[in-house]
Amino acid sequence: MSAALHIEALTVGHGGAPVLRDVSFTVEPGRVVALLGANGAGKTTLLRAVMGLVRGDGRIRIGDREIGGLSPERRARAGLGYVPEGRRVFAGLTVRENIEVAAVGGAASRGRRVEEMFALFPALAEKSAERAWRLSGGQQQMLAIARALAMRPPVLLLDEPSLGLAPIIAREVFGRLRAIADGGVAVLLAEQNAARALMIADEALVLARGGVARRGPAAGLTPEAVADLLVAG
Repeated sequence: MSAALHIEALTVGHGGAPVLRDVSFTVEPGRVVALLGANGAGKTTLLRAVMGLVRGDGRIRIGDREIGGLSPERRARAGLGYVPEGRRVFAGLTVRENIEVAAVGGAASRGRRVEEMFALFPALAEKSAERAWRLSGGQQQMLAIARALAMRPPVLLLDEPSLGLAPIIAREVFGRLRAIADGGVAVLLAEQNAARALMIADEALVLARGGVARRGPAAGLTPEAVADLLVAG
């Protein structure tokens, strides 16, 4: 079932200094929100706080369910899919096994989910029996996303999915992210490449100095405007 991600007054500190201050926004089902900002602006920290990997104050909900007090594992079961920076796949398992291990239900249900992921990422279908460590960087990124989707989460968090990818592969990955959102998933995308993120995003959230410098439709924002906000911030 589709559900929105609600973040209210999220504040995260590090070493006594706030990294994020009073950040609030919503990611609706079927929408992509691009989280933009310079290195160190707090993009990764925000995603990790939502996932429960770092401690934060504020409220985090999926639909009507409060998840702020849950462990990362329970947040995943509650409906958060998470693709961290670095394409962390199970290197020794095959492509199929990577997806199966994250899927829920019996063998038939897991098998159907694998085939759904292969339909979404045809390049993975061609490599289904290949060990993950033998895949290209782009294929590993696709596999990391497919594995996060295997539990059918209503919300997907992605941290710098284009990092280290060739432009043509990055375009393919981002095209799949747009398709995932169009299927009803709420997508929160942290991305250094503002131009690429804005091409698929519905909304943009620009972080500067731990706060929200701008929030609004992606269509009304250019990479140059993002750069100006970061300088002004």
